[in-house]
Amino acid sequence: MYTVPKNSNRETAMLIGLVTGGETRIQVEEQMEELALLADTAGADVLDSIVQVRRDIDPATYFGKGKIDEIINQAIALSCSLVIFNDEVNPNQLKNVQKIAGEDLKVIDRTNLILDIFNQHAQTREAKTQVELAQLQYLLPRLTRMWTHLERQMKGIGTRGGPGETQIEIDRRLISKQITKLKSDLKKIEKQRYTRISHRNHEYQVALVGYTNAGKSTLMKALTGADVLIEDKLFATLDTTTRQFDIKKGLKVLLSDTVGFIHKLPHDLVASFKSTLREAADANLLLKVVDASSPQWLQHLTTIHDVLKSIELEKITSLLVFNKIDRISDPSVIMEIKTKYPDAIFISALNKLKFDNLQDNIIKIIEQEYVHKILEIPYAKSGIMDIVYSHLIVNECKHLDEYIRMDVQGSKGALSTVIAKLKE
Repeated sequence: MYTVPKNSNRETAMLIGLVTGGETRIQVEEQMEELALLADTAGADVLDSIVQVRRDIDPATYFGKGKIDEIINQAIALSCSLVIFNDEVNPNQLKNVQKIAGEDLKVIDRTNLILDIFNQHAQTREAKTQVELAQLQYLLPRLTRMWTHLERQMKGIGTRGGPGETQIEIDRRLISKQITKLKSDLKKIEKQRYTRISHRNHEYQVALVGYTNAGKSTLMKALTGADVLIEDKLFATLDTTTRQFDIKKGLKVLLSDTVGFIHKLPHDLVASFKSTLREAADANLLLKVVDASSPQWLQHLTTIHDVLKSIELEKITSLLVFNKIDRISDPSVIMEIKTKYPDAIFISALNKLKFDNLQDNIIKIIEQEYVHKILEIPYAKSGIMDIVYSHLIVNECKHLDEYIRMDVQGSKGALSTVIAKLKE
């Protein structure tokens, strides 16, 4: 499964996972496959992977002293530069394992790895602020003299950018102060975001949510023609992209692509990215996008539901969309999914397969939620008709003696905007 890397500029890693009472070996093995993809995204080639079964987590070294010694010796024999835990490990356990590993072998956990990837991919001020906040919250309980020494010695994954290299020697008081400042900055950014998008209230908003690398960006490009970044990597983009498109004559929709989810996404990172996920919170409809070709599709769907619940978005109207059906050669796979989720939509965003079915279902949901209204617009305010035609569906328009009578339907937000203009 794993091969010796050919690129000397990349780090070399050993992955280690633990099976305890809460999970099966199959589940952990699937997580290890994902961890390998995360390591690759961060810039490391995986040389080996070890999974141990234990009844309880060792309080000192997570795996137990004997097993950790074996892992470290094997990592050194393979010339690994990095050992990565599949789980988030507490500061004392990580410190103890790092002592055993020595100065030439870096030890990090899954959370640190994900934070490193987010640090590499953050582009906007908002994303950078969110990542720095999560990094500092992760770093704070890990400030020890040993870590200060190692951070000066080691480079690369887990120590890259932000607080990893530049603030490791700052005391807890200063880091706490910086965390407070970043939280305040995020509130200001969120307020600015709200002001910037408040004019969208009259539009019907659809948000793409789902596991990272499920094809959300490809779907957005296929639906809207938007020039968005598409890479076959985890977390190719962190920032929300929103585009408008006409899903039907007279029916405009705003479509937003949000940051991808992942199994065991760090809590601090989810909390930091709540403002980015505000696009999903403001949506009228969520498209839950799942990679149907992935053997872990059910686990991915569970993660989507867990994250949406954690940010209190599970009650928003949603449509389940299974993507990448062009990659499935065995018809029984799709039949199995359809049996479990008979109302789901099956598409290929890349090849635009079954797109009519997807759009028809979106339109059906929108029209079910639309409000019907008869407007009586005085000729003195006939300019409002431009707003009506831009944001509502006009079923009938009659010019009477005293006013213009319009039979319209649309979202509550759009109707509220028009009615407010009539009252001015």
